[in-house]
Amino acid sequence: MTDNTEKQPKKSLVKSGLLLSLMTFASRIMGLIREMTKASFLGTSMHADAFTTAFMIPNLLRRLFAENAVSVAFIPTFKKYLAKGDDEENRSETQEFLKATFTLVSFLTACVVVVGIIITPLIVPLFCKKPADPNAADYAMQLQAWLLKKDEISILTRIMFPYLFVISIAAFFQGILNGCKIFAPSGFTPVLFNGIVILATYLLSPFTSNPARAMSIGVIAGGCIQALFQWPFVHQTGWKICFTSLKKTFSNPGTKQVIALILPTIVGMAAYQLNDVVSTALANRTGEGIASSLQYSIRLQELILGIFAVSIGTVILPDLSGLANSQKWDDFNKMLLQAIKIMTLISIPVTAYSLISGKEIISLLYKSKSFDDESVRLTLGAFRFHIAGLLFIALNRIISPAFYAQGNTKLPTLAGIISFGANIILALILSIFMKGNGIALALSLASLLNTVFLFIFMKKMNSIEVGKVLKGTLLYTLRIIILSVIAAIPTYFIHNLLVKVFSDGGRLLGFGMPVILSAIVFAIIGVLELIITRDELVKVILKKVKR
Repeated sequence: MTDNTEKQPKKSLVKSGLLLSLMTFASRIMGLIREMTKASFLGTSMHADAFTTAFMIPNLLRRLFAENAVSVAFIPTFKKYLAKGDDEENRSETQEFLKATFTLVSFLTACVVVVGIIITPLIVPLFCKKPADPNAADYAMQLQAWLLKKDEISILTRIMFPYLFVISIAAFFQGILNGCKIFAPSGFTPVLFNGIVILATYLLSPFTSNPARAMSIGVIAGGCIQALFQWPFVHQTGWKICFTSLKKTFSNPGTKQVIALILPTIVGMAAYQLNDVVSTALANRTGEGIASSLQYSIRLQELILGIFAVSIGTVILPDLSGLANSQKWDDFNKMLLQAIKIMTLISIPVTAYSLISGKEIISLLYKSKSFDDESVRLTLGAFRFHIAGLLFIALNRIISPAFYAQGNTKLPTLAGIISFGANIILALILSIFMKGNGIALALSLASLLNTVFLFIFMKKMNSIEVGKVLKGTLLYTLRIIILSVIAAIPTYFIHNLLVKVFSDGGRLLGFGMPVILSAIVFAIIGVLELIITRDELVKVILKKVKR
């Protein structure tokens, strides 16, 4: 076996990020189509809220254990094994580490799935507010609606809980491929997942009691496909995937290191990911349709965020880990600052444009018989506050790998805990006055606080030139804000004019043309501004394109 990381040509951040971005773009588009399918079949009804809640529970555990373990613990440890060399002894040690990790992931997630299915009835009441006033005139109707929703969430949760097991195996395969700098297969699997969910919804809905159950079956099928699709690519790397004994699993030095790295971050990641739990619980208690409208809004945000932040974050972690192991701190700081600037260049203009065209974007994508004007209103309110935090969420996903690459998981964990506490407090307060909009605003403010503390904690990392990174970030952010405002002013008036011109054009023309044409105007103005001001990133990107 050969070390893929050594034999493959070193890829630049821009080139690797572009390849993965294309894959992620396709997956996010399919994810959006999945939400459009959900909007078409369920709208913002009780079943939509039930599916949103039920899928959130195993999805929370996926992010907490599977993705967290791979990005924070497995890839850096795997890279260290690969860096030792290609002799027979090192290959054998690496293979034993992979077998032990595969066994660990499979055993733990299987246990969690079994326990989760058993205790589901105890979890679900946390997300359903039982009618409080028995003397209310419509108490019997409220009680019946509560029972129906509670039972539906329980059924959907039990259907989808095994998703945690199959997606954890898929995440393990992704970790091996990404550690070997093979990104395309893992980037493509979400496309397959979303395609399976969409197909299952259309094919199975006539045979299930409601479309939400058809979507839930699609989730399980899609997770299985994600794992199976990556296995041949893992096999091509030469590494064997098989089980070993639990004794060898927990005594393996590599898995011990993975566990040592993962345990502290579980607290921080749990704090961050529990934001979804609290938000969903509050949303369900605030009113019908709030939970699903928040999910539709988040999907739009993640469409943008996932294309670049997740892609660059995935690519940057192995490279930062390699630079940290080699102690090439100048290159480390340059790569970090460049990634931050790329995210700033993307996030701020997108935020500005989304605030202008949000209503038409939501109507174009979601509006249907089930997704009416009230659904548009609920989703638009949440979207405006969600999109305000786009930059901070993106930066958090770029800055955190700078800590993980050096084996420091405690500081970003602490930042996550602080952010979680702030989100809980803010969501509890703001949801009283602003309902779903308050929950969305709380998440954005908490993300801002997380970013601030990540920069504060950078001072404890001697390898990071905090002053240089912070100054470069602030100056570039201010620059892009000014350019975005300048571009947004004419775009705003042109957009409103286009809305009036195409008001009688139906869904596609009436909403689509204002969105597309105003986006073109905004983009042309923005690009001209960058060229006129001789933006440094434009020069870097043009050089890459010319090559």
